[in-house]
Amino acid sequence: MSGLQPAVAWHDARGSVVDARVLALLAALERHATLKAAAEELDLSYRGAWGMLLDAGRAAGAQLAEMQRGRGARLTRFGAQLLRNDEALKRAMQPLRERFQVRPPATPAHAPLRVAASHDPLLAEFCERFAVPAGLVGEVAFRGSEESLALFSRGAVELAGFHIEEGDLRRYVRAGRDSLVRFAERDQGLMVARGNPKRLAGLADVARRHSRFVNRQRGSGTRRHVDRLLADAGIAPEDLRGYATEEHTHLAVAATVATGRADAGFGVRAAAVQFGLDFIPVLREQYWLAVRTRTLASAVGERLREALAGKPLARIARKFPGYDLRHSGEVLGAEAPA
Repeated sequence: MSGLQPAVAWHDARGSVVDARVLALLAALERHATLKAAAEELDLSYRGAWGMLLDAGRAAGAQLAEMQRGRGARLTRFGAQLLRNDEALKRAMQPLRERFQVRPPATPAHAPLRVAASHDPLLAEFCERFAVPAGLVGEVAFRGSEESLALFSRGAVELAGFHIEEGDLRRYVRAGRDSLVRFAERDQGLMVARGNPKRLAGLADVARRHSRFVNRQRGSGTRRHVDRLLADAGIAPEDLRGYATEEHTHLAVAATVATGRADAGFGVRAAAVQFGLDFIPVLREQYWLAVRTRTLASAVGERLREALAGKPLARIARKFPGYDLRHSGEVLGAEAPA
C-alpha cells in the first residue's frame, strides 16, 4: 500500500532511535536460539549481528542477549521484555496505523484532455466550472479555429473547438479516426454601443459611415465570417476602418467597443450582453468539438458527452444568451457535419 503509516520506535536515554533491525534480530534469535541462524535469516553477518546487539545493549544500559558456551545464545530477561513490549505495542497500534496513515492523492484513471479551441464564452465557463474540476479536461488554450484544428490533427491536443465551414474542415479531420460533437448553436452579429448611436445595421453601414471597427485575428472563424460578409457586400477590406485592428476573443472585442475605442465589432451575443452593448444579429452558427473516435468511446469521452447533453452545460448556459443547446452532445462522423 502506498503512503505513510505511523510505527513504533524505541529511543534510548539520549533520544537516539534504536535500529529497528535490533527488534527483528531479537525475534529471530528467540526462534533459532543461535546467533548464526538468526543472522542468516535477516541476511546479516555474524559479526554485524553481534555488534548490533552490543551497541543496542550499551545504549539501553542493559544486555539484550547473552552467549552460552556450547548452548548458542538466548535473550536476557531485559531483551525478552523489550521484545514482548514491542509486539504488544504493535498490536495496540494497528487500529491507529490505519486511522492515521497518510495516503497519496489518488491517481486519475486518465489524463485530462488537452484542449485548443476558438474562443467561446460558454465553452470557457463550462470548462472552468465543470470540465476542469471534474478532471475531464485540462486548461483550455483559446486560439483560432484553424490553429486549434491543426493542433488536433497533429495530435498535440485531444479536443478542438471550432466553427469553420465544411470545405476547410477536410484538411484537419479524418473519417473513421475522428468524430464531431455538437457543442451549441450560437448567434453572431454586430456589437455596438448601447442605443446604437451610429445607427449601424451591418458591416456595410460600418464601412459607408467610416465607423471604427475592431476585428478578430486572422485564422479565427469569426474573421472568416467578416471576410465573407464583406465579399458578399462588395466591400474591400481596406474600406473597413479598423479591419487590421485585431483582438483574440469575443470578450476582448466587446470590451474594445464598450470602452469607446471602436464603434463596432463582430462577435457572439453573450459577449455583447456581458458588456452592456447592443447586438444586431447577423447569423446563427454551429460550434463544434473535434475529438478522436477512440477518445470519445473512453470513460472520459462518455462523461464529457453526457455533460454536454445534460444538466452541467444546461445549468451554466442559463446566464449566456444567444445559445441553443437542443442538439448539444450529439455525435456525427467526421465526414458529415451539417
